[in-house]
Amino acid sequence: MSTPRSGGQLVVDQLVIHGADLVFCVPGESYLPVLDALYDARDRIRLINARHEAGAANMAEAYGKLTGRPGVALVTRGPGACHAAIGVHTAAQDSTPMVLLVGQVERTSAEREAFQEVDYRQMFAPLAKWVAQIDRAERIPEYLARAFHVATSGRPGPVVVALPEDMLSDSVTVDDAEPYVALQPAPDAADIARLRALLEAAQRPLLVVGGARWTDAAAAQIQAFAEAWDVPAAAAFRRMDIIDNASPVYAGDFGLAPVPSLPTRMREADLVIAVCTRLAGLSTQHYTALEAPPPRPALVHIYPDADEIGRVYRPLLGIVAGPAGIAAALAGLRPEAPPRWSAWTRAAHADYLANLEPSPYDGALDMGRALADLRGRLPRDAIITLDAGNHTGWPMRYLSFGRPGRLLGPISGAMGYSAPAAVAASLAYRDRLVVGFVGDGGFLMSGQEIATAVQHGARPVLAVFNNASYGTIRMHQEREYPGRTIATELVNPDFAALARAYGAHGELVTKTAEFLPAFERAVASGRPAILELRTDPQRINTRTTLGAMRAAAAKKA
Repeated sequence: MSTPRSGGQLVVDQLVIHGADLVFCVPGESYLPVLDALYDARDRIRLINARHEAGAANMAEAYGKLTGRPGVALVTRGPGACHAAIGVHTAAQDSTPMVLLVGQVERTSAEREAFQEVDYRQMFAPLAKWVAQIDRAERIPEYLARAFHVATSGRPGPVVVALPEDMLSDSVTVDDAEPYVALQPAPDAADIARLRALLEAAQRPLLVVGGARWTDAAAAQIQAFAEAWDVPAAAAFRRMDIIDNASPVYAGDFGLAPVPSLPTRMREADLVIAVCTRLAGLSTQHYTALEAPPPRPALVHIYPDADEIGRVYRPLLGIVAGPAGIAAALAGLRPEAPPRWSAWTRAAHADYLANLEPSPYDGALDMGRALADLRGRLPRDAIITLDAGNHTGWPMRYLSFGRPGRLLGPISGAMGYSAPAAVAASLAYRDRLVVGFVGDGGFLMSGQEIATAVQHGARPVLAVFNNASYGTIRMHQEREYPGRTIATELVNPDFAALARAYGAHGELVTKTAEFLPAFERAVASGRPAILELRTDPQRINTRTTLGAMRAAAAKKA
């Protein structure tokens, strides 16, 4: 047995055992014993104090997405937990391993609506994989071992653990838990043999790859499988970094700016092999590219959680497997004869390459041209973070991805993600270039985390698209109610000046030719940086304008 320790010390000791090296927080009085124990663990855990609990939770989610290990956030009771809920929701929808530790009222005050009291089991029940409260300090090792296990096993996701304030001060003698081991299912030989038979019988197969916890090795193996069979490989929404976009089999992504022919290609395929993706709304054109319940085309659905297979689409073949297991099994699978669909694959990749060419635009700041130029400047290991909104169509369409580079974006569609995610990525990988793309609306939800970057030495470059509007919502308004926009205009600050006020590098970009030199200066500054991109509000996405949408809506009326 170990020597007596407080509950706060036990929490921190378990975090160390389970490999948490970077923890994000907004400090609160409800978990002071944990903060005190973290003071003694400064050489093992780096504690990052964010400016808002949503920022801390998004940082933890980004860390989990980037590393495959649970991102850890600490927030206080009541308001702190409510603010952090958005990060939990993002981790749930994005299948990201995450552990949120929440301070709680004293056990003697429970269920009296005490100051800032919330029942977290009820609050987070629909958002997290598991929600628990530790009422006895001697069970801290047990609970936290289970938390890390649940967060990483099967379909990864968030776990919320409440820590009553008085429990954290209790002194107990208890053994530590062993480090968690993530469990991921693997396919058996019969699964792979049947998949081979279906693939050999196909005429127009399509591979769709997505999901979480892809290692560089597993990504390389699934790409090797696609190339060996010459199968066109598409990425699920915001999973474009799994398959190298330069591969001759890459067909594009199902996102906000997809290759125009890609949804049609999914409908024309006679076999879709979905690897570790849920086949959610955007990846299936809002559930129209595949028919349900009997899917047409034929479907092979591979996913680490058996409950997900058949939830929407009943596959011809369902395989319960995680990325590592299925990628290793498929990497060794080789065709016995040259595939007969090479023309289908070449056409898909040619369409992707054509989509990289910027659409015609004669405005002062052509973001298509600017990001096409940036594509050749980014190192292969660059980390890109995205926010929510139409502006993400430009980096998603015009940049290229592939390991060791990474893409971090909220599949949940949560605004305010990119800035804290970029800070977390820069803290986790200090030697890599991190570039975040965010709209003006999203930046004003979480841009204060630039102060966190300045304080802790992170150096992300944030490109802020400023069109003085909630552009995505305005687009929807113009399409549904042309000429009747309301509540979508924004009066913005001088973002470049705001950056300098925080102690970061800041520049305003209004012309295409200014973008790349400004980007180079931002990187060379050695500080966090904001590039304010003054964009035309009429240029609502990569393919059209508000005026054109308004005219089309008027014709329909």
